[in-house]
This record gives sequence, structure tokens and C-alpha cells, in this order.
Amino acid sequence: MFKKAPLAMLLTMASFSSFAAENTFTAECGSVTIADMNLGSATLVANIDAFILEHGYDCDVEIVPGNSTITAASMIEKNTPDIAPEFWTNQIRATLVKGGEEGRIVVAGDLLSDGAVSGFWVPAYMVAKDPSLATLAGIKANAKLFKHPEDPSRSAFMACPAGWTCQISTTNLFNAMDLADYGFDLVDPGSGAGLAGSMVKAYENKEAWFGYYWSPTAIMDKYDMVRVDFGTGFNREEFENCTIIEDCENPKVTDYPAAPVQTIVTTSFSKREPEVMQYLSKRSFTNMQMNQQLAWIQEEQADGDYAAEHFLLNNKAMWSQWVPKNVVKKVEIALADL
Repeated sequence: MFKKAPLAMLLTMASFSSFAAENTFTAECGSVTIADMNLGSATLVANIDAFILEHGYDCDVEIVPGNSTITAASMIEKNTPDIAPEFWTNQIRATLVKGGEEGRIVVAGDLLSDGAVSGFWVPAYMVAKDPSLATLAGIKANAKLFKHPEDPSRSAFMACPAGWTCQISTTNLFNAMDLADYGFDLVDPGSGAGLAGSMVKAYENKEAWFGYYWSPTAIMDKYDMVRVDFGTGFNREEFENCTIIEDCENPKVTDYPAAPVQTIVTTSFSKREPEVMQYLSKRSFTNMQMNQQLAWIQEEQADGDYAAEHFLLNNKAMWSQWVPKNVVKKVEIALADL
């Protein structure tokens, strides 16, 4: 059984999506470490990977905790963990590019085939009453609707939690939009759960809410939210050279791009385990598919092990396309023994 233990891009454009599917594999698999980034989708996929690699490829698998910054640094500097199933590569682009240029990490494949979506959001029921609230200009003109939870005389923008890579972009865009001049305060929700909780509370009480969020998430499958149009489109140069750079002196408004969500591996692992690389190059979800999985996980309060088992038991048509036929059989046998 795979273990969980403490954890002691773009890149080189090497990609393994060109690997052809084989009906069987014969190479032996050694020890494999997989990072769990402590997000719903990342935890789900880390456990799916662990189950398939252990039972289908006979790997000795260990799941280790991490986050984008720590895991990227560890992979580049210490050559561990072997696999990071979910990296939002735009959010930590400079580090990943450096690691790729140094030949330490490579992209194994796209975890989300259509990418992820980030942005500033408001509830759909607000836009139904006033369509202007789907625009930045409308938000500014109606700032008083978005009352600060601790000071009703101020307005609240719910930002990305401190320490997350998206904190940099939300802070820069808040400043670029001059939202403080319209009475807004940048509110740190304290955690991902705090940010989600603020949205859920507002939605279920039909209150005003304005803040950063992303998809795929369980919340975006359950609640109807509208992404605010900044009126600028996406400026890649601005985004890459300022928006995601901490303490950028003169940020300008640019929309978020569709965000690549990719699986990153160490270069040494890619060379050592080519059969696993074939699997990772094919293992992919659409945004909608992942939202549906995350909504089920939230409803059932499922942990990573249970969520992975549920996915594998109920989605054979999907995951069986990722692996050779003999691996499918071995994974089915393991699932039958649960």
C-alpha cells in the first residue's frame, strides 16, 4: 500500500504527449514520490496516480505533502518529489522556467486539457438584477454594495490567502484597478477554506460578494458565479512581467489568461520511468469533469484515498484510456479487492 510521509515550463518544452500507447509494459517500476498540493483536485489526482502506479505498475509509492513554491524548489534543488500532479504553471512561471532551462524538471502532460480559469467573481443573482456588475466599471460604481464584514463603511474585496502564489496577482490587480480609491479593502480570508466560506455564506444568504476565485472547484460546480470583465483583455507581457511578480511597482490591469494546469516531473524520473511517463502524458481531465469530481468529494466529505477509489470504480471508460490493457486488468483486480 502506498504511504504518506512528511516532505523533508515554460519548462524545457520536453513533453511526453507524443508517446504512443502500448498494449503492455514490461519494465520494473521502482520507488516513486508524489506531491499532494493540499487542494481538492491535487489531492484527488495524487491518490489516483498512487493507486494506478502501485497496483498497475508495481511501483513503491509514497505521497508527500507540498505546495507550489516548496515543491518546485525541492524538485529543482533536491530532485524530489518525483511527480507533482498539479502545477498552475502561470502562477510560478519564473521558477519553473529556470528549472526547465537547467534540465532539472519537465512537463509530463496537461492535467486539465482545457486549462483552469482564474478571475474576480460576483454571484449571478447580482448580475441578474444589475448587468453592469459583470464589469469592473459596474463594480466600482456600486462599491457600497460589497460591505466589509468588519467595517460596513468600507467595501470588501476577498483576496487570495496570504502565502498562496495567487496572492501576488490579486494584490497587484487590486492596486492597478485603484480599488482602494473606491472604498475597497483587500481582505485576507486567512485560508482557502475561509475564502470559500465567505462565498458560500454570501451566496446562500443572497448577499453581495466580490473576490478572487478559480475553477475547477466544487464551489464553481454548485454555485452560479459570473467572472467580472476587466475591460482590458489579456496582456501577456504585463501579466508575466508584472502581475505575477511580487511588489511590481507599476501594475496595470490585465485579465487572467486561461491557466495551464500541468503535471511536472523531475528529469531524472522522466528518464528512469518511461512507462509511467506514458501514463502521465495521457492522464487528463476537462474543467467540467474535475468540477463534477470535486463537487462529489465535497458532498461526501471524502478523503483522497476514498475519492480516488470512487473515481476509479465509476469512471473506467475514462481512466482505461490512459494505460495499457494489462495495467487496466491489474487495477481492476485491485479495485475488486477493496
